[in-house]
Amino acid sequence: MTSRVPISVLDLVPVASGTTPAQAVANSIDLARRAEALGYARYWLAEHHLNPGVAGTAPAIMVGLVAAATSSIRVGSGGVQLGHRTPLSVVEEFGLLDAAYPGRLDLGLGRTLGTPRRRPEPPADAASPPIPRPRRPKREARTIDGVLIPSPPSLGYLRHSPLIGLQRGLLQQPDAITPDYTEQIGEILALLGGTYRSAEGLDAHVLPGEGADVQVWILGSSGGESADVAGHNALRFAANYHVSPATVLEAAEGYRAAFRPRPGLEKPYICVSADAVVAEDADRAAELAEPYAPWVLSIRSGEGAVPFPSLDEARAHPWTDAERELVIDRTSTQIIGTPEQVVEQLERLVQVTGAQELAVTTMTHDHTDRVRSYELLARAWNGPNRQ
Repeated sequence: MTSRVPISVLDLVPVASGTTPAQAVANSIDLARRAEALGYARYWLAEHHLNPGVAGTAPAIMVGLVAAATSSIRVGSGGVQLGHRTPLSVVEEFGLLDAAYPGRLDLGLGRTLGTPRRRPEPPADAASPPIPRPRRPKREARTIDGVLIPSPPSLGYLRHSPLIGLQRGLLQQPDAITPDYTEQIGEILALLGGTYRSAEGLDAHVLPGEGADVQVWILGSSGGESADVAGHNALRFAANYHVSPATVLEAAEGYRAAFRPRPGLEKPYICVSADAVVAEDADRAAELAEPYAPWVLSIRSGEGAVPFPSLDEARAHPWTDAERELVIDRTSTQIIGTPEQVVEQLERLVQVTGAQELAVTTMTHDHTDRVRSYELLARAWNGPNRQ
């Protein structure tokens, strides 16, 4: 097995059924304090909108709350969705946070599903519209050194989900078109570095923000634009096994292929996320993880994440074959078991992906079970048998 890499927490600020968003926020602050004491390297907060089961709507605000409640753990976004923000607003937000909590911030940047994007104009002499790309044949599930790489689900319908359309309408100004993602990243880096100049030749200096000691990460689920922009700019890359396990290897490989060394980062640096639930015995861990399936189904259906179900609520759901097929890639790659079992599987994931770090997200109905899962994992991962 490979030597153990740093391990971190990825928190969605989940709202459990029967509780409130206020309790979810309090739980996340409590978990962050415990994660710091347990030796986790980072505490990242995700961004979601119009999801009753997720209270993490504003990463910068949650980052500030968690940073204020802790003293040494790195805190960051996992990640800021750029589809409805400008580079200036992002740099100003994290510049302010860096002024308050210097040297502790990670700025994770991601894209936004369903956001209209600015496209280059076709040539004036174009004789015909571009030929659509042929569909790729569906890849079969495979196991590599004990790590399951499932067959990818067909989720294109989510781009046309009424909820996604409503989010876009509420998050963006009317008729707003998001600039190219690579262009946005370039502007953020220029504003942070103090090198921004507009097309008209005007400089812009963001204070606080310029020169901030912020570690920039790109989040990606495939080997496409996100991996490419991370590699070409020598930025750290977070590959989402917990969101898109079918494409985690192509994301990592695409990033490495695009990587161009620069001062500050001479070699590719990847953090891989995984969903894990740990308990003292495997049966208990399986029970705690059981509500994950209907929760993922609520997301995959396009209706938004429901409050995280209890075990009884999860078992009451009347599953259809089509529903099971819709979530099988996520449920089959959730890492569940005793501390020793989960550590073994996480080590295999590190080995297969070549990751330099891990970020673990854990979803349980009861907050005490979630805290206990992270405690058991930290002790097993960072214990005396560390290789």
